[in-house]
Amino acid sequence: MKINERHNETKDILLELVAVAFLAMGGIFVRFSALSPINTGFYRVLFSLPLLFPLAYKHLKQLTKKDIVILFCAGIFLAGDISLWNLSFSYTSVANANLLTNLTPFTVIPISYFLFKEKIPKFFFVGAVITIIGVFVLIGGKMNPSTSNYFGDFLAFCASFFYASFLLICYRLRDRIESSVIMFVSGFGSATVLFVTSNVVEGFQVPHGIRELWPLLGLTLCLQVIGHNLLAHCQGKISVNLSSVICLSQPAIASVYAFFILSDTISVYEVIGIIIVMVGVYLVKTQYYNKCPAKDKHF
Repeated sequence: MKINERHNETKDILLELVAVAFLAMGGIFVRFSALSPINTGFYRVLFSLPLLFPLAYKHLKQLTKKDIVILFCAGIFLAGDISLWNLSFSYTSVANANLLTNLTPFTVIPISYFLFKEKIPKFFFVGAVITIIGVFVLIGGKMNPSTSNYFGDFLAFCASFFYASFLLICYRLRDRIESSVIMFVSGFGSATVLFVTSNVVEGFQVPHGIRELWPLLGLTLCLQVIGHNLLAHCQGKISVNLSSVICLSQPAIASVYAFFILSDTISVYEVIGIIIVMVGVYLVKTQYYNKCPAKDKHF
């Protein structure tokens, strides 16, 4: 099957940045949640299903049994990401957790090169190397380094492999399946795994009252319904490599949220690390932008 051409238009890049801005709010809601991390993730997905159903309903008949199985598996990968990501917030900063979870380019790019024949721009690795340097500066510049901090960083880094697998599946399916359908059907795979995992690891928990419900609803709307749904939509418009790199802007946005809402403070070295990462992202973006149609450059 021929893969649809991605034009990497500016409007779609901006849409993905909006999606990332919503996804960056995840750490805030997880921190405010009174439930354990994996239970929090379970309700985030569960509450999204009735909200996504009206958007996906008309397109569900187009799915084959194979599509359903693949989407269910995608949901399993997303569940792995959610579990590890939520757990990481208990040990490390919101900025670090968001950054390390979004190091998906280093998984996505090699795989997409072999699976999807995605061409890698000439100076792509220059931006990638700069990004890696920024990551090391960020991790090494902690204000109060401790074993638990590094354990949280490790959890977030492991989550990136699950997240990358989810993104790769979505990228391929977006050639013919609506983003709302992807999020709705994969949600059953995520909810199943998160329910079993939360029961085994944390014990079954039920939210009571608005105090316990509002962070879960915030996660549902900002991440599952808007953030991931919009991101999946953009993956039908943007190259997988560019899409994964744009996601690296999430930690910078998350750190701003955490500073104003949670009063999180980060060291000067961590700020420098984030800036270096953003420079790397910008350099990679320009490589793709130069390949966009001329009319898009004046959008």
